[in-house]
Amino acid sequence: MSRTAPLVFVMAAGLGTRMKSDLPKVLHRIAGRPLLHWVVTSARAAGAGRVIAILGHKADAVQASLGAVFGPGAVEVAVQSEQRGTGHAVQCALPAVTAEPDDRIVVILSGDAPLLGSERIAELVAACEASPAGLALLSTVPPRPMPYGRLVRETGGKLLRIVEDADATEDQRKIRDTNAGFYAIRLGHLRHDLARLRADNAKGELYLTDLVAHAAARGGATAIDAPFAEVAGINDRVDLAASEAVARRQINEAWMRAGVTMTDPATTYIDADAGPIGRDVWLGPNVALRGKTSIGDAVRIDTGSVLTNVQVADHAYLKPYSALTDTVIGPRAEIGPFTHCRPGSRIDEDAKLGNFVETKKTHMMAGAKANHLAYLGDASVGAKANIGAGTITCNYDGVGKYQTTIEAGAFIGSDTQLVAPVTVGRDAYVGAGTTVTKDVPRGSLALTRVKQVNVEGWADRFREAQAKRKKPGDEH
Repeated sequence: MSRTAPLVFVMAAGLGTRMKSDLPKVLHRIAGRPLLHWVVTSARAAGAGRVIAILGHKADAVQASLGAVFGPGAVEVAVQSEQRGTGHAVQCALPAVTAEPDDRIVVILSGDAPLLGSERIAELVAACEASPAGLALLSTVPPRPMPYGRLVRETGGKLLRIVEDADATEDQRKIRDTNAGFYAIRLGHLRHDLARLRADNAKGELYLTDLVAHAAARGGATAIDAPFAEVAGINDRVDLAASEAVARRQINEAWMRAGVTMTDPATTYIDADAGPIGRDVWLGPNVALRGKTSIGDAVRIDTGSVLTNVQVADHAYLKPYSALTDTVIGPRAEIGPFTHCRPGSRIDEDAKLGNFVETKKTHMMAGAKANHLAYLGDASVGAKANIGAGTITCNYDGVGKYQTTIEAGAFIGSDTQLVAPVTVGRDAYVGAGTTVTKDVPRGSLALTRVKQVNVEGWADRFREAQAKRKKPGDEH
């Protein structure tokens, strides 16, 4: 770790009561990614040497979420067990950096403000490095009056202090320049100034914003103006939806500039962790690419399709309203419409799944096809095998799941039930309406349906009998 890389503290201990949720606020998601993960991702992209999350409410759940994504211990944790303000939160993180030198820069971020980019964090660090006061912060002008701290300056523009909304006078509340809640400060100044904080304010809390007044004695902190949408924090579900809209627009614009066509970007939903997405990809309206979905070149995904953690290779075609999860799609494969690929499905090159086909833990090998109305679970379907309409693999007996193997070139007639475990050999045929309960040898024909009987003249005799039984005046 570089001794010059910034240390990052992320404040994420709040209760989030306005979310009205059992889930910790920082684990609510926008574009598929938890709020806190957005902040950690940006900090790491900005070159953070260490990231320390300051946790409180349901700290174990939040720490587990961080470990699952970034690796155990990759994001360090400090605990603020009692909520006594932002200044107290940062005090709780200081023991984690006891061995760090005073000249290290500490970046302090909010865990509920997901849209701050790595470039802005780097700008904040650079401003702190250049500041004689050793402190830089982000300011913003909200689009409407909000209970943010106001930046109070002297006539010459020097930043004197930040006055929190609860402590501000009416004249101070008219100041439009507000505190965004992001800071970069030399560690030595942070140690010294945190020790001087006092809870002599309307809320009885230790305000981190009081660092600005201490910096005024060193020449004044540097304030960098940032767009409100970039620094907005999440307090309730309305804020969550607003940030979601901004994030999705940014994601879509970036992919379109990279060569992806979206017929209706407003209804195209691509998660933050999706990608890569290749060139000349075409996405229809209401397409959703969730989780870690990746798309190759020249893929077409039509209206209403939902992909979650799916890998799609070049030139594949997903027709409307297909739902795929934890699935691998090979080159030139065709899926849909109305196909459901459940976890563990692998569809190889040139294979086809048609309307109302469902797969689960099934491998469709090259050129295999099931064009309509089939369920294939726990199955291996060989190259160029054909699965007729109405075919199902009976893979579950109420206790266990069993495998069906259909070898290359086999032809499975319509309305076939394959009772697993069972194997249909290479190039074998299974007649329509057959229930297969034992293996079918290579090149064989399997039939189990009842022999057809034609009763000559039966229909005419039936109608005559019915007509005699019909009462006068009866109507159909």
